[in-house]
Amino acid sequence: MSSHIVVTDEMFFNEVHKYITDEKSLDMIRRAHEFARQKHEGQFRKSGDPYFTHALNVGYILATIQAGPQTICAGLLHDVMEDCGVSFEEIAELFDEDVANLVDGVTKIGNIQFKDEKEYLAANHRKIFIAMAKDIRVILIKLVDRLHNMRTLAFHKPEKQKKIASETLQVYAPIAHRLGLSEIKNELEDLSFLYLQPEKYREIASLVDAKKAERQKLVDQMIEEIKAMLLEHNFHFRIFGRCKHLYSIYNKMVTKNKRFDEILDLYAIRIVTETELNCYEILGYIHAAYRPVNGRLKDYIAMPKMNMYQSLHTTILDRTGNIFEVQIRTEEMDSVAEKGVAAHWSYKEGKYNSASEQKEIENKLGWFHDMITMMDEAQLEHPTDFMNQIQKDIFEANVYVMTPKGRVIELPNGSTPIDFAYRVHTDVGHSMVGAIVNGAMVPINTKLKTGDVVNIKTAKGTGPSEDWLKIARTATARSKIKAYLQKKENEDRAETIAKGEKMMAEEIRKRGLDEKEYLDKSRYEGIYGQLGVNNYNELMYAIGIKSANPSHVVDKISNIKRPTMVDNVTLAYMFKAREKKKKRTVSEGGIVVEGIDNMKVSIAGCCMPVYGDPIVGYITKGFGVKVHRADCPNIINESSRLIDVSWDESQEEHTYECWLRIDAVDRNFLISDIVTLLSQYKITITGLNSEVLPDKVNSYVEIRIKVKDNVQLQSVIDNMRKVDSIVSVSRIMK
Repeated sequence: MSSHIVVTDEMFFNEVHKYITDEKSLDMIRRAHEFARQKHEGQFRKSGDPYFTHALNVGYILATIQAGPQTICAGLLHDVMEDCGVSFEEIAELFDEDVANLVDGVTKIGNIQFKDEKEYLAANHRKIFIAMAKDIRVILIKLVDRLHNMRTLAFHKPEKQKKIASETLQVYAPIAHRLGLSEIKNELEDLSFLYLQPEKYREIASLVDAKKAERQKLVDQMIEEIKAMLLEHNFHFRIFGRCKHLYSIYNKMVTKNKRFDEILDLYAIRIVTETELNCYEILGYIHAAYRPVNGRLKDYIAMPKMNMYQSLHTTILDRTGNIFEVQIRTEEMDSVAEKGVAAHWSYKEGKYNSASEQKEIENKLGWFHDMITMMDEAQLEHPTDFMNQIQKDIFEANVYVMTPKGRVIELPNGSTPIDFAYRVHTDVGHSMVGAIVNGAMVPINTKLKTGDVVNIKTAKGTGPSEDWLKIARTATARSKIKAYLQKKENEDRAETIAKGEKMMAEEIRKRGLDEKEYLDKSRYEGIYGQLGVNNYNELMYAIGIKSANPSHVVDKISNIKRPTMVDNVTLAYMFKAREKKKKRTVSEGGIVVEGIDNMKVSIAGCCMPVYGDPIVGYITKGFGVKVHRADCPNIINESSRLIDVSWDESQEEHTYECWLRIDAVDRNFLISDIVTLLSQYKITITGLNSEVLPDKVNSYVEIRIKVKDNVQLQSVIDNMRKVDSIVSVSRIMK
């Protein structure tokens, strides 16, 4: 796959014939080859070469990784839609619909106006990812297309070189890595590095070259020693040195802040053997003969990487202190390590089925399954938002955590149980009430680490809060939380509008007016401006939240005028009522006592009413007015000392304390689950008592909390009842 190879027709067909013998398939490839040559006739690349040489190179590289005949045809034809005006229908008719779909998948978006080039690129990438989700072969063609373009990038202007190299490093190399296409990924990275940082590239290249002879001598010597040892124990194997890629060396120097001579695995040896058992046996012999570096053994056979990579990695010291990295793997593992998904699903005549192959890829590549799920659920219309989500949640993912059943979930650094829950499933995220990591209950803002086993606790009827947006790390989780909150807001708004309409209907009936006539939306059109709203729904919403008075609105729409002439008796009554109204007490807790001023008002500690509860005032001796719930047993038989009180709707929000009793079957983490649920509602806990009953099976928890109103309190009670092992939840008196 070297960049200086000049591919000929003969080379291309020789590569194809190595694994494709079916005459029908070969005929289709020959026809695609000739069709592409004809359509690109007269077109030339920046290098001056005929444009068809690019199509031929793409087809050739696909043949070297043993892609299927449809994929090779699509590789040959990948530019004919965009550059030659060939239609989807024509390709489908001349070849087949499979080939047409693949060509369409890699064809750039045309004839659409975009704000800038960034948006245009993002839209193109989104189109490719969507096509890739349907058929993995689309991205194979696109990667090979980009690889050959990078090999010939020297013929573009420096500005264009940097732009293409940057896109390659940010988008295409990470995809190749995720698909396990290490040969393609390494070459894309090194070529991008060359054009983005030519001075650094040459500096590292010269450092590598300067020690090349010395390093080769040490590697050859170590290979001979290991070879002799393995032959002595009758292993069948291949052993060879491998080169560290320049961008990989540079990346380690930058991310780990190391000098060139500190990179441990510059001396690298690979051993390829027959069986998995042989791999472990060889590792044992190497560790017996050479001292291993502590903490540098990695078993990717038992725990494969997310791109299916398998190998044993160890770092050892030779007898003079030189450090070597040794990789040990089987032939099959080596093929997958080099060619990734392309090796695992290379074309097999008579057995290949694109639909079943696609499904197998989805099942085996966890991140690919996550990406498809992400696309299915994405509600992002803007292409740059979509690309940011893929970039952060898939390409930057390098923390590996597990479900209790052993499924590996890959997340970006800094991810929390919220991100994990939404990656497992949207419903798991929406119903999460807590998380257990490695067997212990943890806060939901805990940062997860590789190797953590995460168990999400859920309860039906719960949902995320706005605070979760500050905790979630992944774009996927944040977009799902926002969508949920928006939907909830819309539902709540619809309920409030319905409540407003009901209040209006009651007021209309009270006036003896025709309900159908006075609820006709057209009747309200002339008064929106007077009431500070724009439409009917806004008006009903204002009534529902009590910021507009239904009586006042009925007055407006019925044109009923207040009497302007009143007799002396009425005037005296109005004056007296006005004077009485001036006298009122508003407590700090937001309770109004009409007709009395400067009165001490406080909430009774026995029944502890909260905003929205029916309440009544009780005049005490020397302690002012105590406000009780209307059903409080302590004042139920009183009459002479009770007065009317009400909640002050104009006051700012207050919080009110109350006691809850929770009866449950006792279990570990019960109180932790209760506290976690309350924290999600931003509920402050001011007191807590708990006891296991004598039967050693049941328990109760009494908890004092602060809430803003009885609606929030009821919501907390309803969701508390859904927590595992809780039997009942009720308000209690103290």
